[in-house]
Amino acid sequence: MGNGRAQLAKLEEVRDLIGASADTPLVIADASDPASLDAMAKRTKVVLTTVGPYQLYGNELVAACVANGTDYTDLCGEPAWMRQKIDQHHVAAKASGARIVFSSGFDSIPFDLGVLMLQKHCTEKFGSPAPRVKGRVRAMQGGFSGGTAASLKATMAAAAKDPAIIGYLTNPFSLAGGFEGPAQPPANQPEFDEVLGSWATNFIMAPINTKNVHRTNALLGHAFGKELVYDEMMLTGPGDAGQQAAEFVAKTPMIGTANDPKPGQGPTKEERDNGFYDVLFVGEDPDGKRAFYAVKGDRDPGYGSTSKMIAETALCLAETEGEGGVTTPGAALGEKLVARLQANAGLSFAVEG
Repeated sequence: MGNGRAQLAKLEEVRDLIGASADTPLVIADASDPASLDAMAKRTKVVLTTVGPYQLYGNELVAACVANGTDYTDLCGEPAWMRQKIDQHHVAAKASGARIVFSSGFDSIPFDLGVLMLQKHCTEKFGSPAPRVKGRVRAMQGGFSGGTAASLKATMAAAAKDPAIIGYLTNPFSLAGGFEGPAQPPANQPEFDEVLGSWATNFIMAPINTKNVHRTNALLGHAFGKELVYDEMMLTGPGDAGQQAAEFVAKTPMIGTANDPKPGQGPTKEERDNGFYDVLFVGEDPDGKRAFYAVKGDRDPGYGSTSKMIAETALCLAETEGEGGVTTPGAALGEKLVARLQANAGLSFAVEG
């Protein structure tokens, strides 16, 4: 990936652009050079990586962090690769103490931590977690990156070669360590939500977020209950206009087309600054009791907010101790990360109603 001098020059440019001190240490490590990754993992406490698709460029780095007991965080939304890394490294990471924290951006922190906080609220309010939880995106503005598109394309190419990957992609519990819970709603067709008074339709990030929520639940000893039913959808509003919008979204690919941005491309600074998101979590029990909890972010979800979320995840790992393993933000850091995100990253977590 280029010679050392060119790589060093790029790092120096980034250091200067962010206003870091001229004596900030710079480390050159190449995703295709395991020895350089091993050396880097040995000299640091936490590695934050955005070098995806992870299934193409992430294998050696995860292995190096696991071997050296080095904490790791990324933006991975590739469930088949994540399942492979769990199978390969979870036991070894527990032994070495490395916390391998996938999905530390918009997928899946607002959802993973949103369900965690909703269930804490339900337990305090009703005495037990809600067996039925709905994640509903009420509003969202922002674009996705070329890296996200490239990850999807790499996953589809891998699935074409390995039928087992299809199972990992379609099973809601494929990251839950062998646990298989109740049937989950497909959440892939427009429907009218009577409780919220709005049409709802499929949400593009649901296939990865829901798997991470079920993994968090499993890692926490099923703190949300073994009968948890969880889905995610996007609200499009009431009436005919809401229905039409829901039907349009359901039949229109949002990613995976010829118009996708290329790796390195994404929303402009203005688009990032003007973006936002608002996600409502609804907990329901068989007696009809409901609880509502909202997670909101003040920037474009794909870049502006994600960059702050993964940075706070890395800092939280650096400043805390915890059990090793291939884990999730919710299971590894939980409310400690919630507090950091509210204080430093423009997110809000709050009970509604």
